[in-house]
Amino acid sequence: MGDDKHNPTTLQIDAAAVMLAARKLEQGKLVAFPTETVYGLGGDAENPAAIAAIYAAKGRPANHPVIVHVAPEADIGYWAASVPVEARRLIASFWPGPLTLILKRASHIPDAVAGGQDSVGLRCPSHPVAQALLREFRGGKGGIAGPSANKFGHVSPTTAEHVREEFGGDEDSLVDYVLDGGQSEVGIESTIVDLSRIDTHGPVLLRPGQISAEQIAAVLGAAPAAPDAAAPRASGTLDAHYAPHTPVVQVNPEELPQVLAKLHAQNKTAALIHRLPQASQVFAARRMPQDADAYAHDIYAALRDMDHAGADIIVVEALPVTSQWQGVNDRLRRAAFDSIGILSRLTGA
Repeated sequence: MGDDKHNPTTLQIDAAAVMLAARKLEQGKLVAFPTETVYGLGGDAENPAAIAAIYAAKGRPANHPVIVHVAPEADIGYWAASVPVEARRLIASFWPGPLTLILKRASHIPDAVAGGQDSVGLRCPSHPVAQALLREFRGGKGGIAGPSANKFGHVSPTTAEHVREEFGGDEDSLVDYVLDGGQSEVGIESTIVDLSRIDTHGPVLLRPGQISAEQIAAVLGAAPAAPDAAAPRASGTLDAHYAPHTPVVQVNPEELPQVLAKLHAQNKTAALIHRLPQASQVFAARRMPQDADAYAHDIYAALRDMDHAGADIIVVEALPVTSQWQGVNDRLRRAAFDSIGILSRLTGA
């Protein structure tokens, strides 16, 4: 997707930049780094002070766990108290890749990285720059705690420039170093599967992503269940999340002309993110791909672009409700959490 400059599969890895980033992490500093999903805000996963700095920079609640990124050769047993066979199967099928596994946390792993829970989220990213960094950091034996490199609740970054936009320039940034790896290829965060209660609850899908429930079921022989009230807290699962500064609403395609007309009648400007040929009575518009993976690749950049347009509201044309769109629908649902209330306030309806 995109030109070679922004395609992770054709990147020339800057070994000096990777080495510098690894040394900064080892010193307890924060480094933004690319993954195939989104950019992460990284810190040493075994350094409570570094983890605290991540939470402070993001404005993240202390009980909201972060994901630990590990190298392809990592010993998962170092991080987890136990590694069930189901985890081994999913690792063999989807790692490196956009899948996070929630496992029982080993006792020596800091509470802070898990938000105080007895579980830990682990992922091995496929981005070549992320892998190079993980192999350089502590000789490949360390883990990098890496939530998305944005302020808590905001749109996740898919380029190094998005990170700088979020945290400031080199002189005043809360991030010590930004490791550039081009544009993230997937574009939305990883699928999260809870296996920490596998004996009593089976696999549980905490957050959908590019790897679908059907793909997980094909490996495990059973579909993952929906989260229950006692499921572990996990990254990016709050009702309101992934949102730009401009209010976002989702509107069904057949209702779009009427909604845009109501906004126009109230002298409200709309920035439209759409797939179908609808662009009347809007202040700005972004036409999106028809394919689910391509849409996911572009959606966060589109939300950021429309946020910069200066409209009163961002209107997103609702997507098909099918399994391949589940991850994107999840992100848009959280970004547009109060669609009905926002429209009512803006249109007087």
